[in-house]
Amino acid sequence: MKKLFVFAATCVLLGSAAVASAAGDAAAGKQKSATCAACHNADGNSVNPEWPKLAGQNAGYLVKQLQDFQMGMKDPKHEGARLNPTMGPMAMPLSAQDMEDLAAYFASQTITPGEADPNKVALGEKLYRGGDLIKGIPACNACHGPTGAGNPAAKFPALAGQHAKYVELQLKAFRGGQRANDAGQMMRDIAAKMSDAEIEAVASYVQGLRP
Repeated sequence: MKKLFVFAATCVLLGSAAVASAAGDAAAGKQKSATCAACHNADGNSVNPEWPKLAGQNAGYLVKQLQDFQMGMKDPKHEGARLNPTMGPMAMPLSAQDMEDLAAYFASQTITPGEADPNKVALGEKLYRGGDLIKGIPACNACHGPTGAGNPAAKFPALAGQHAKYVELQLKAFRGGQRANDAGQMMRDIAAKMSDAEIEAVASYVQGLRP
């Protein structure tokens, strides 16, 4: 119980931190996004469920991920680097302004809604709304918000409408240590306590959320 309280308090504190004004130009980002469209679609709503939807995602979160992918190419052992054989090379030539512009463009788009698997809603909603006190799993909405809109101030991503398959893959990557660019190891610690069934249920649930 104490650990869950500390976790929730951390989310609140991070969320109340001051945010630097976004310097991205959405119009410039649209011009620079042609290469991104091959996987993420022109408006950021990817068709392949293993590739994330970028539309409507918090700009600060998108910038951080691009920075982490770039760091993964420059120094794979750097704390917080995100390793990905596809995104690493794509992020490598981007300047700081390119990242801001691309993030501003995709953040300005509207995510296409998804649907949750009716057979997984009960467990998914239970974990998202209330977590699991016995296993020490905090409620997802503590950081990602009741509607899955995320927390821009803390750079916590929006989850509403995201592909269930992509969310599932990322939670399993956090659990297995293949992904390690989460602040304070928060997602690694949470995912480590989750079973495959729990991961799949909460991933399906957020796919059906509306921001």
